[in-house]
Amino acid sequence: MKKIVLVEDDATIRKGLTESLLMENYEVSSTGNGDEAYTLIKTFKPELIILDLMLPGKNGFEICRELRMDNIGTPIIMLTSKTEEVDKILGLEIGADDYVTKPFSVRELLARIKAHLRRTEIPHNGTDETSFGNICINFKKHEAVKNKTQLTFSSMELKILKFFAEHEGEVISREILLNNVWGFESFPTTRTVDNFILSIRKQIEDNPSEPKYLITVHKAGYKFVREMKSENM
Repeated sequence: MKKIVLVEDDATIRKGLTESLLMENYEVSSTGNGDEAYTLIKTFKPELIILDLMLPGKNGFEICRELRMDNIGTPIIMLTSKTEEVDKILGLEIGADDYVTKPFSVRELLARIKAHLRRTEIPHNGTDETSFGNICINFKKHEAVKNKTQLTFSSMELKILKFFAEHEGEVISREILLNNVWGFESFPTTRTVDNFILSIRKQIEDNPSEPKYLITVHKAGYKFVREMKSENM
């Protein structure tokens, strides 16, 4: 039975989601307080976290950032009533794997949960680790280092990097990434892809505005190159 932590301060929403998750045969532990969330996650050890943005105590951004800083790569789906694009981008940049805006369809949320959990169940194969420039990434251990400094990638960011490493030199369109990394049942958009690429570049590139490893191919997508280039495409 898969375990899910639900962090939501609205008692009505928390109760309704808990009942829906239990009906789907998930084991659920929940809290409505941001200050309690981190301890709950560490002790309950869930396979997935549903995290509200606005909480008493620590907010969702702070909790997400703290988890990623501690190298906890558990998939995080953020819930929020905010609709501003900047909030969505920030949530993704600090390590959230998905983003659902209230009011939302429980059926859609359940589909996203199943999609994220299904990907964690896929037998590990392909590239276990990769290195380029001064960066070393071990996908199996969920570890990344740049110049002996630890990087903090979300599980989704590592999945994206792994896909690029396994298709080095190939032009990868946004649609290919959506299909192979997210899965269309997760309801992401091509803008979501761009936001994740931006977040990844901020960690792997010395100058994210002039990327040398994860480069843009105009009107086609992105391409990963292991050797540093003197010019961008």
